[in-house]
Amino acid sequence: MINCLCFGDSITYGEYDGVSGGWTDILKRYFHSRFINENIEELNVFNLGIGGETTDGIVKRFSAEVAARTSPDQNLIFFAYGANDVALKEGYRMVESEKFKTNLREVIGKAKEITSHLHIISILPVASAIDGITVPSGKQRSNQVIEEYNQLLQELAAQHEIIFIDLYHSLFTEKDILLSDDGVHPNDKGYQFIAEHIKPFIEKFL
Repeated sequence: MINCLCFGDSITYGEYDGVSGGWTDILKRYFHSRFINENIEELNVFNLGIGGETTDGIVKRFSAEVAARTSPDQNLIFFAYGANDVALKEGYRMVESEKFKTNLREVIGKAKEITSHLHIISILPVASAIDGITVPSGKQRSNQVIEEYNQLLQELAAQHEIIFIDLYHSLFTEKDILLSDDGVHPNDKGYQFIAEHIKPFIEKFL
C-alpha cells in the first residue's frame, strides 16, 4: 500500500472547485478507480491542505499529520506552499524569504526520516488582473515575487535532491483561463490541469 500525503494551503485543499474538489480529490478518485478496476496496488491520497496556511503552519503540524497517515510500505510526500507566504498584508510579507526557507528545510528534514520520495510544487502565478494589486482581503501578490520564491523552492529541491514540479511556467500562459475569478485559486479546469501534471509523479510508483 502506498500513501500519498499532500500538504499545502487552500489550493491543495481545493477551494473554488465546486465540480471536482481540487487536484488532490481528482487524483484520489483516479487511483481508487484504477485500484478497483485494474487491480493496481492500493494508493491512498490524503488531502492535507488548510486554507490560509503558510509554511509557519506546516512546521507546527507536520509530525502529527504524518504519524497518523504513513504507510508501513511506501510513502510519497508533496509540499505545495507559498501562495500565502508571498502575500503582502498591511505592508508586511506574511512569511519573509529567509523564514520561508528555514521552515521548509525543517519539514524536509523531518520528511526525509519517513521517505526519500519528496516533491515540492511551485507556487502558481496570479491572474493579470490582480498582479501587484491589493485585493479586498487586504493581500497583495505579484508574479515577480512569486518567481523569486519559486527560485528559492527550486534551489531547496536541488540542495535536498527533491523533485521540483514547476506548475508556474506550465500554467502561466493560460493563467487567466485556468484561474478563478479571485485570480489566485484555480477553477475546475485549472485543478484538472494540475492533477494531470502531478499524476505521472505518482504513477511511476505503481
